[in-house]
Amino acid sequence: MGSLRSRVLGWVGRRYLARQSKKGFDLEKMSAILPDSALLPLRREGLDPVPAMAAQRSEAPIGKLDLPFGMNAWLVTGYDEAKAVLGKASGFSSDFGNLVGNAGVTADQNPGGLGFADPPVHTRLRKLLTPEFTMRRLSRLAPRIDEIVAEQLDAMAAADGPVDLWQAFALPIPSLTICELLGVSYEDREDFQRLSTARFDLFGGAGASLGAMSESLTYLLDIVKKQREQPGDGLLGMLIKEHGDEIDDRELAGLADGVLTGGLETTASMLALGALVLLRDEKAMDAVRGDDESVHRFVEELLRYLTVVQMAFPRFAREDMEIGGVRIAEGDIVLVSLSTADRDPKLGPDMEKFDATREPTSHLAFSYGIHRCIGAELARMELRTAYPALIRRFPNLRLAVPEEQLSFRQVSIVYGLDELPVLVD
Repeated sequence: MGSLRSRVLGWVGRRYLARQSKKGFDLEKMSAILPDSALLPLRREGLDPVPAMAAQRSEAPIGKLDLPFGMNAWLVTGYDEAKAVLGKASGFSSDFGNLVGNAGVTADQNPGGLGFADPPVHTRLRKLLTPEFTMRRLSRLAPRIDEIVAEQLDAMAAADGPVDLWQAFALPIPSLTICELLGVSYEDREDFQRLSTARFDLFGGAGASLGAMSESLTYLLDIVKKQREQPGDGLLGMLIKEHGDEIDDRELAGLADGVLTGGLETTASMLALGALVLLRDEKAMDAVRGDDESVHRFVEELLRYLTVVQMAFPRFAREDMEIGGVRIAEGDIVLVSLSTADRDPKLGPDMEKFDATREPTSHLAFSYGIHRCIGAELARMELRTAYPALIRRFPNLRLAVPEEQLSFRQVSIVYGLDELPVLVD
């Protein structure tokens, strides 16, 4: 079993790191279509949003976004304005139907789940799912998360020479945790992780990503059917046992697919970028060596500072309205820059800086309102477990290359590194 596990994780990592060699329509090529101002929310300089984003927040927390094809769009960069938009579910729609007919998107490509659903469908599905993400239910995963982290650290310690922390640590921890959460059997995990990674292959283009979603749903439907016959103890099995008559297989597969969307790439990026923050900041090192409260403050500040999901799902105005003194018309597209809003001075002093001792803020790293990430507490569990274990195991952890040689994603909805070579001796 251990050998199979190593092959699976190695394959996942290699596939992920090979994504940039793929051909096809990618986000970088969009610069030929979109003005640079439209791409700025997806760019960073190292760990920081580009300075132009802070300038826009100061000048116009809600400003027009220059898009082609006559689309009327707004970019929200202010914290208060972001909360106002994200919290106004009655005024905005996130339904997948708003995307149908654009860029070749068809209705049958709807991945389901919570992210692309409006009430009352969203309300019903979230009500079914929420109990499975309470701390009481999630606590059953804690011992397994400890084991997963320890296994990855053992593998890193056995490596000869530099280790890619992304492939060896950041990616497998959330991937294997999600398998445990859903109740995916071990023999199914190779396919499961392949599809998990492919769906976030932005360099493969929108068609490739939607194709991965479609394949993922087909695969998850098969898992759901198996769970119907013999429900396990994971999330899918529990939903079938407790609400089997209230939800069909397609909806169950969509919910499982949503867990992938919200829990894999985001947590993996946090683990890798957070490790870089640790290597930069001795106070951060001290924080994760401290008590639980110190680790809690560190993780919350890291979530705010990094805000790896840079943009919220697009919102489509259902009606004419005014937010922050700006008139938004029915049908307008509203995009919220979560990463810029989380640096707003309204949250406190020196928000552009990372402070491991800062008291937790009401950050938007998990979004806000009805579409706030339902897996937020699971992500926190993984981060609070992984960082202290990493530093305890490797007190001399350091970069294997100069920091200026690190490769960050250039245009990305979920920000991150391509790899993170470290020395652990």
